[in-house]
Amino acid sequence: MRVKSDFEKAARLTKIKIVLAAQALLFLLAGQNFAVAKESSSSLLINTKKPVDSVEIINVYPHDLGAFTQGLLYHRGYLYESTGLNGKSSLRKVDLKTGKIVKQINLSDEYFAEGITLYEGRIYQLTWQNQKAFVYESNTFKKIQTINYKGEGWGIATDSRNLFMSDGSATIVRRDPVSFNVNRILNVSDDNKTIQGINELEYVRGEIWANIFMEDVIARISPSTGNVIGWIDLAPLYAVVENRSGVDVLNGIAYDKIKDRIFVTGKYWPYLFEIKIKKSR
Repeated sequence: MRVKSDFEKAARLTKIKIVLAAQALLFLLAGQNFAVAKESSSSLLINTKKPVDSVEIINVYPHDLGAFTQGLLYHRGYLYESTGLNGKSSLRKVDLKTGKIVKQINLSDEYFAEGITLYEGRIYQLTWQNQKAFVYESNTFKKIQTINYKGEGWGIATDSRNLFMSDGSATIVRRDPVSFNVNRILNVSDDNKTIQGINELEYVRGEIWANIFMEDVIARISPSTGNVIGWIDLAPLYAVVENRSGVDVLNGIAYDKIKDRIFVTGKYWPYLFEIKIKKSR
């Protein structure tokens, strides 16, 4: 019994050391500004006349390395995440501080899940090429509706009145949340430059924020005109994650409207970052 007891004690001490080391890492990362370490090489920022803001890392939280993040939102203390790939797509409720999954449903293998948003207690989840959106009751994840649409589904967000949806092109469509009918099409551009690859969306402070596929920037877009208002350079985050094996592209924006907090992550990223926007001027 003594051998077992000593083994268990050693195991507990090892676990404590690992936890403390992880906490120390997060402490060191939090509050750091990595803008000097790495600047964006995105061609989207070349010759733009719009403001390009940098970021400061406020907090760093663990993120599932196996999550192929396609959609992200924050609601009442939890993150809700949509993961993609056929056979691996899911809808998850995740504890912010620990990264622990507290609720999850898996989609059938035929579906490749994409963006999510929350509207009046319902979670809308897009699929990539299946031309279907699934609507769930947010507390139970019970599926209450399946909506058909034409084309691809990438990102989705809401201003509490409308749904905004992207398909990887240079357009964002505004949809009625009940009928899902398109009532406006926004062509996204930075002055006369069309911006392709509009991906995951979030509605932040009266603007549509969009990940751009394969780029390390966020576009701040006017929901009334589609014009780019400004850019956010997220390249500094790669100074923290780029040496990790398997790390994929930046994807995932969540906004805590109550506390005015912004969270971002990426596909197969080990961390989720709470960031503060540092205005260029």
